[in-house]
Formats: sequence, structure tokens, C-alpha cells
Amino acid sequence: MTTQTLPNTKIAIVGYGSQGRAHALNLRESGFDVTVGLRPGGPTEAKAQADGFVVKTPAEAVKDADLVAVLTPDMVQRKLYDEVLKDNIKPGACLLFAHGLNVHFDLIKPREDIDVVLVAPKGPGALVRREYEIGRGVPCIYAVYQDKSGNAEALALAYAAGLGGARANIIKTTFKEETETDLFGEQAVLCGGASSLVQAGFETLVEAGYQPEIAYYEVLHELKLIVDLFYEGGITRMLEFISETAQYGDYVSGPRVIDAATKARMKDILTDIQDGTFTKNWIAEYEAGLPNYNRFKKADMEHPIEVVGKKLRAKMVWLSANASQPDADDATSTEKAAAA
Repeated sequence: MTTQTLPNTKIAIVGYGSQGRAHALNLRESGFDVTVGLRPGGPTEAKAQADGFVVKTPAEAVKDADLVAVLTPDMVQRKLYDEVLKDNIKPGACLLFAHGLNVHFDLIKPREDIDVVLVAPKGPGALVRREYEIGRGVPCIYAVYQDKSGNAEALALAYAAGLGGARANIIKTTFKEETETDLFGEQAVLCGGASSLVQAGFETLVEAGYQPEIAYYEVLHELKLIVDLFYEGGITRMLEFISETAQYGDYVSGPRVIDAATKARMKDILTDIQDGTFTKNWIAEYEAGLPNYNRFKKADMEHPIEVVGKKLRAKMVWLSANASQPDADDATSTEKAAAA
């Protein structure tokens, strides 16, 4: 399908973490001419070569590309663009991002003679690859920021289809909407909200005298069962598969935990995202060497729920075969920064 739409499109994938590898492999198998741009001697160069890709420096990889996909961590993209991509992307080419933070908040100001688009699969790279291999796909969202050629939307759609997104669902958005909703979801619900809720629940039970192992199973381990039901059919399916006792507890106690004050704080988080406060603070933190980030991360990794969880998971023999791999493209630590 993609080869018929844009038969001669040459794509340069810059970055080869979980997302970069999945994009490169899926696009190649969809008929695109794919080159990978990586720092010579970097940790992923051998991996890309083993997968059969021509690997060049980012500067060389993008020179002949019709579309350049930037799939490196957010905090290295501005330097990558300013020092490497800006002067090497050919006129009329398309610059593609999988997350809009750098463009939306003006950290990257793209040249006016190129197209700028966004294509974001709604899943980690391993899932994007696995679903493609079995003949399905992960839904994608896309946006057009700059359309110099008049063909930017067609390029974004062809790229999304090449990932397998057309097999599932493709939704048009904007850089603003993708960036702000993505950051909010991570902070208020998926990562920040969920992990803090789990930790607070664990602490409440242990402080009341219950065994840490029992608390772990009740507030963390069993969460997967509920999330899987959410994923399969929303809140409706979750309610269909839990007991009436659990349903009643949901109705009367959920609003006591997540109340109007919680929602008001969520709105404050969204405001900080929308007005750039979060991004400004994150840039300052990164440029300072991540002192608070590392302190926060250390505290989470040393939390009692992690100590007891490590012991319990060691007995869950099924986990070793099914463990999810970290998505390097979304990593923000300094050791990941040079991966491109």
C-alpha cells in the first residue's frame, strides 16, 4: 500500500532504540528505502547493522533522504537538529517527529523550506513491531506542522501506514494536542498518578499492620488484571468482570480517593504543561545534570514496595519470558543521551 502511494521515498531513521528499530523494520518491510543514522561506535550501531541496515552518521544519512524521522530522546533533539540536521537536510524534504515537544515549545525551529510532520504510534516500540509482524497494527496519530511541498499530509499518512497504523486506526491531531495530552497522561495518570496511587495504597496497608507481601499483591500485582480489562473494553468491561462487592466499593470509595480536589490539581498540572512551565523546568533540570531527577528515581527504586516486589517477582517464573523491555527512545537519563 505505501509503496504504491510513494514508491521512491527514501527514509532516514535517526536513532535506533525500541521505537527507532520498530519503525525502521516495519517501514522497510512495507517497501520503503530505509537508512539508519547513528553515531559511529554507539551502542546501537551493531544492532542496526545486524538487522541488515546501511548505517551512516546522522549527517550523512539525512543528506539524500526524502523523509527524516527523529527518534531520539526529547532532550537531545534540539542539539541534534541545530548541529547536525539543520544544515544537512535537503530542501523540500520532510522532517518527522514521534512526539511534538521540541517543535511545539519552540526548542526546535525548523527551516521554512521543509515539511514538518508528526507520527506517533500509541504503543511502545516492541508492540509496534510485534503487531506488524502478525499482520495487525498499532493505532497512530499524525499531525502536520509545516507543509512546504503540499504533500506533507500524504507523507505522514504513508509513514503511519508503513508502520502498520492503517491496519488499526489513524487519527489526525496537532502538535499542540499531541504534546500536551501526552505529557498530561504520563504525569497525571499513567506514570505519576498510577505509581503514586500504588505507593500510597501499599503504605496505608503496611502502616495498618498488614503483611507487605499481601499489600503488594493487592495494590500492585492485581492492578494488571484491571488494566487489561480497561484495555480490552474500557470501564464497562472491567465492571463486567469484577464482583458486585468490588463494583460497590468502586462506586462509593473511588470518589473519596479521586475527588474534586484531585481533579483541581490535575488542572494545575495541565496548566503547567500548556504554559510551558513543565518544559522549562525539565530543560533546566536536564542541563543541571539531573540532580532532582536522580534523587526522585532513587527514592522510587528504593521504596519498600520495590524491595518486597523484587523478592516476590523472583518466584514468578513466567515473568522472565514475558518481561517488557524498556523503550530507549523515551528514556531521558544522561546515559541514553548519546545513543543517537
